[in-house]
Amino acid sequence: MPLMRSLSGLRGTISELRRYQRQWGSLISAVTDSQLEPAPEHLTWISDFGSDPGNLRMLAYVPPDLPRGAALVVALHGCTQTAGTFDRGTGWSELADRTGFALLLPEQRRTNNPNVCFNWFQPGDIARGEGEVLSIREMIGWMIEEHGINPARVYITGLSAGGAMTAAMLATYPELFSGGAVIAGLPYGRAGSVREALDNMRNGDPAPPEILGALVRAASPHRGPWPTVQIWHGTADHTVSVVNAQELVKQWTDMHGLAPVPTSEDHIGPHIHLEWTDRKGRTLVEYYAIAGMGHGVPIVPATDEDPESCGEVGPYMLTAGISSTYRIAASWGLVPAASPVQAIVAAKATDVGTVITTALRKAGLLRDE
Repeated sequence: MPLMRSLSGLRGTISELRRYQRQWGSLISAVTDSQLEPAPEHLTWISDFGSDPGNLRMLAYVPPDLPRGAALVVALHGCTQTAGTFDRGTGWSELADRTGFALLLPEQRRTNNPNVCFNWFQPGDIARGEGEVLSIREMIGWMIEEHGINPARVYITGLSAGGAMTAAMLATYPELFSGGAVIAGLPYGRAGSVREALDNMRNGDPAPPEILGALVRAASPHRGPWPTVQIWHGTADHTVSVVNAQELVKQWTDMHGLAPVPTSEDHIGPHIHLEWTDRKGRTLVEYYAIAGMGHGVPIVPATDEDPESCGEVGPYMLTAGISSTYRIAASWGLVPAASPVQAIVAAKATDVGTVITTALRKAGLLRDE
C-alpha cells in the first residue's frame, strides 16, 4: 500500500509539473510576442488552428469577398524578420488584393529560436508529423477549411531560413503543394544541427543528385506528382553560398526525373534564368541567378512605374530590377505573365553545376579564379 500511495503521488506531481510547464510556456510566448513588431492591421492572428507542436504564430490575410476555390500562398519570413515585415517588403498582400488569393504568414517565436529563424536544421522540426512543419501543415488545413481554398492551388515560398523551411515543407508534405519557390535557401535534409547548418550556409555541401533526391523521397510516403519549384539566389550572396542554389536545382531536377541540361536559358536584363520542362512543355524547375545581388529578396518597389512592382525596400528586400514576388506569382498563374525575356541557346553540359557555372561565366557574372 505505501508503494501504491507513493506511485500515485508521483503521478500527481508529474501531472502538476506538466501543467505548470504548459502555463509557463504560454506565458513566455506571450511576453516574447509582445516584444515583436505588432502585426499590421490588415493581418489577422489566428490562435486556434491546431495542436501547434512547433509553437508558431499564425497570421493571415484574406481579401474581402474572396471567392471559394481561390488559391493560397504560404510565405515564410527570414531570420530577424516578422510576418508583417516580410509581407510589407515582398508585397504579397498587395498582389492578393489585386488578383484575389489568400495569404498565410506563419511566424517564428523567439522562444524557439533567438534570431526568430525557422528551425530548418532541427530533425524534430522538419520531420513529417512533427514540430514546425506539422504546425504549418495545420495552418494550411485551417485556411482550406475556413476559407474554401482550392486544395489544388496551394503554393509556398520563403527567404533564407524561410526558404530552407519552404524546401522542408515541399519535402515533408509534397502532396499539399502545386508549387514552391525558395529564395536564398538551402536543400532539404543536408543539415541536422546548428553546426552543420552554419557550415552549409557558408560553403554548401555538394552531393550527387540521386543522394539529394533520396532525402526528399524518404521524407514522406508520397510518390508523385511533385510540386514545381523555383530557386532564386543572388550571385553576391555571402550569407548563404550560391552553391546551395545549385544543390536545390539538383535535388528537384532529380525528383522530376529531368536531365541536368536545362530546356532553355535566357536573360532578364543582367540576370540569368534557366528552365527545365517536361516532354509536354510544362516548366517544372526554374533557377534565377540575380546579378550582383546579396542576401535577400529581389524586388521592384511599388513606387516604380513597372507593372511588376510591389513591396518596398528594407533589410533583405533589395532593388534588383526584377520582382521575384511577381514572377513567382505569375508562374503559379496568380497574376498575368511576366514580361518576355531574351532567349539564348542553352549550354551543353553533363551536370547542373557546370550548366549554371557556364551560364554565369558567359553572362560576366562569374570570374575565373
